[in-house]
Amino acid sequence: MPGSQLINRLQDMNYRVLPLNDASRLMATVQRESPLLLFIDLATPGDICGSIAGLKANATTAHLPVIGFAPDNATELLAEAQKAGANITVAETAVISHLSQLIDQALNVD
Repeated sequence: MPGSQLINRLQDMNYRVLPLNDASRLMATVQRESPLLLFIDLATPGDICGSIAGLKANATTAHLPVIGFAPDNATELLAEAQKAGANITVAETAVISHLSQLIDQALNVD
């Protein structure tokens, strides 16, 4: 449910959203679509943290901000995503209520 709520909220904010539910297609999709920002449901089946690490290791995608979200009780998954290179990790309950702040923080260019 949080994923669909996130999609709806981002669309309401006039962002173009491309849902993807296959971790193995993440790199190809990101390279083809050139997104501004990635929200990644860390509970997605497959090696999602490996996919994040792959994005961050690739020169053409390393710059992309990644916001990973997971169920509230999945602190290990949030920590694993952080180690893989996610810029921000957050519990599902917080992603919707703090969406604007998360986007601002992720896109902050120093």
